[in-house]
Amino acid sequence: MSSASQNYRLSDDLLGPVLAILDAYRDPYLALGLVSAGCIRTLDLDGKCLRLGLIYPYPCLTQHHDTVIALTKQLTLLDAIDEVECEIDFKLAQISAIPSVEPLPNVKQVIAIASGKGGVGKSTTAVNLALALAGEGAQVGILDADIYGPSIPLMLGVSEFKPESPDGKMMTAAKAHGIAAQSIGFMLGQEEAAVWRGPMVAGALTQLINETLWPELDYLIIDMPPGTGDIQLTLSQKVPVTGAIIVTTPQDIALADAKKGINMFQKVNIPVLGIVENMSFHICSECGHKEHPFGSHGGSKMAERYHVPLLGELPLKLNIREDVDKGVPTVVADPDSDVSAIYRSIARKVGAQLALTKVTSSLSISISEDE
Repeated sequence: MSSASQNYRLSDDLLGPVLAILDAYRDPYLALGLVSAGCIRTLDLDGKCLRLGLIYPYPCLTQHHDTVIALTKQLTLLDAIDEVECEIDFKLAQISAIPSVEPLPNVKQVIAIASGKGGVGKSTTAVNLALALAGEGAQVGILDADIYGPSIPLMLGVSEFKPESPDGKMMTAAKAHGIAAQSIGFMLGQEEAAVWRGPMVAGALTQLINETLWPELDYLIIDMPPGTGDIQLTLSQKVPVTGAIIVTTPQDIALADAKKGINMFQKVNIPVLGIVENMSFHICSECGHKEHPFGSHGGSKMAERYHVPLLGELPLKLNIREDVDKGVPTVVADPDSDVSAIYRSIARKVGAQLALTKVTSSLSISISEDE
């Protein structure tokens, strides 16, 4: 892990115990102590008040309160400290699995959301993950790469948006629920089909990515079409993708196609960050009984086979579908629900997974200087 710029203003006899306490606190997603993870930015003592500055390599805004409470409890056991003032921020590395492709202006990390087949809730996962990352404090955009069946405009409630081109070259992105969005659906009528051959589709995808005026983004989520065809190949050759997430259901046929998706990304050297299993279980609203209508443990077994994390298991619930149909995905419509908590957990796991990515021959990492 790269260390944050450090500013320690503690006496030597206090610095050691403080750092020991901070490193004993293991971040649950990085699985590292805060010192080992390079998260300690500032340490300063004002009387008996310790001013602590932390900088995380991934967004975890909803965890800040619990972190501060836990650290304060341990640090105030030291005689020299009666209270703790803590500031927490995050800073992302710019990461690409395709070093031969230039980074996208304003975009630090690009995450592809893919599935081997349709109907597994991939787009629903993509929009809720994007919103969950935003809820954790990140600046997020989403690109609808499903040229033949764009659904992001409807799911984000911005179907009427039409991009503008201030300079005749670049086009604006939509804004919805605090994130930026782009889709071929904004340029087609709601019932108009994109009847294009493969090369035209690949070209359209490249234009959507490179000719959009993206704001400063920590993450660009790409909602991929199902399958392993032209768009996926274009993505692996022309877009600086950081990693991919595979969405599946427990059904054998969905798992078989999801495995093809994993193999495809492995062949083009794009890291698979993990698996999300949709429709994993159903809780009866009347009696609370938990059942698995599409089978069980499919996602976990596939994750074990391919040595990737199982990022989360989402229930089969009517409101998840209803929320995106209304243009207000569950993370926004019901932020305190169990389902939203699962999406936020997936977001934190993905962010931490990327932060822990190591430099290899197929992965280039550059970290921008502190402002």
